[in-house]
Amino acid sequence: MSSITNEPLLLRSNANGISTLTLNRGDKFNALSLELINSIQGELEAIAKDNSVRVVVIAGAGKAFCAGHDLVEMRADPGPKAMKELFKKCSKMMVMLTKIPQPVIARVHGTATAAGCQLVAQCDLAVAVEDATFATSGINIGLFCSTPMVAVTRNLPRKQAMEMLMTGEFIDAETARQYGLVNRVVPLKKLDQTISELAQSIADKSPTAISRGKELFYRQLKDNIEVAYEYASEVITANMQDVDARGGLDSFVNKRSMPDWKDR
Repeated sequence: MSSITNEPLLLRSNANGISTLTLNRGDKFNALSLELINSIQGELEAIAKDNSVRVVVIAGAGKAFCAGHDLVEMRADPGPKAMKELFKKCSKMMVMLTKIPQPVIARVHGTATAAGCQLVAQCDLAVAVEDATFATSGINIGLFCSTPMVAVTRNLPRKQAMEMLMTGEFIDAETARQYGLVNRVVPLKKLDQTISELAQSIADKSPTAISRGKELFYRQLKDNIEVAYEYASEVITANMQDVDARGGLDSFVNKRSMPDWKDR
């Protein structure tokens, strides 16, 4: 629980098939304490089993999206045992974002630094407000952003990623979009509307096709091109056997409106 507000560290709300997880340490710029990481992990595990959830949005309370790991907590016990536990659990949570069947959208405002930048990079999609800023700033305090690097280098071109990691300098939202860290940059007054429209566009699709596609997307990135095509062929063949795909194909061929999706 928050020591100041006595509120949960993570809030969850649900509407129209969209589940929003809000990091609720606004007074700490939503720094990722071990307790908050565990809370996110728990909610992601629950969401993965919840067929009513079609899309997940990750947001931050207060002035920032996420300032990275809780440096005060890290400094209190910097020994190898505590650090291994922290980064093992954080890495597990980050990977879980890619493993749940629902697409995950980062709603970014303020700053996203170090592990906060990692969180943006690890989400499937990201929308940022115009004045948002991003950095892998650990290097400024003598701590190379090693775990954030894993996600960042899977989003950015090599030299742009290396510059961020080596300098710790901030980039603005438009640069982040150009680099591939975020999908869209919008004014603050349009942020929630843009998130809602993007999420709803995905939620309106067949959940089976979306979940199959997400799993395939991440798996094929690890394979060479021949293996990727082989597995993709298996997935689309299985997809074609789904009730949704059969119904959607029949509707398209016969020029009828798309059916209500049945599969998951």
